[in-house]
Amino acid sequence: MTAPTPIRVLLADDQTLVRASFAMLVASAGDMEVVAEAGTGRQAVDLARSARADLVVMDVRMPDLDGIEATRLIAADEDLAGVKVLVLTTYDTDEHIVDALRAGASGFLVKDIRPAELLDAIRTVAAGDSLLSPGPTSRLIARFLRAPDTLMSALGGPDGLSERERQVLTLVARGFNNTEIAEALGLSPLTAKTHVSRIMGKLGARDRAQLVIAAYESGLVTPGAV
Repeated sequence: MTAPTPIRVLLADDQTLVRASFAMLVASAGDMEVVAEAGTGRQAVDLARSARADLVVMDVRMPDLDGIEATRLIAADEDLAGVKVLVLTTYDTDEHIVDALRAGASGFLVKDIRPAELLDAIRTVAAGDSLLSPGPTSRLIARFLRAPDTLMSALGGPDGLSERERQVLTLVARGFNNTEIAEALGLSPLTAKTHVSRIMGKLGARDRAQLVIAAYESGLVTPGAV
């Protein structure tokens, strides 16, 4: 049996020690490999093209070009349509995570996560799912709702969803992935994924991040309730 192709990971962080630590962690996993390392945002964009990475682990604050603008350039490049971006941030001091999600990041995590959580996050995002760190999600959404140009202003609310879909949307807003949703509701992972896809279609949401915003903006979930 042919072994699955490893996830090709590009690490972008201006701190050499941090990159080295992440590189060792990724190398310890049998289903992924580090194909390049970038110390600036500009390098991250260039290497995403030349190294043909599947996923970029992107720090927000970097010299030359910050991680938000680097994410925007990667997301806007048709030649890099398959490249996912997972943003890592020290959330309490980083005021730009909302912009990162708007720029096209598939998710974000705080840097104090456990090593196994980072590997799981890479797998989740590389598989095409969005991921939000559950801890700061409510604060993130609260800031979205205070912004005059709320991302979800053009999207419909959850009124047209079934009761089961509303349950699934609530768990998405709490940071649950599809497997966790399945376990919580007694569903198969495939059924949970199908529900999430249907909800995205009904609400016109681009990704999981927008579903979270819809849940908060509609009042289905309130800040501080996660």
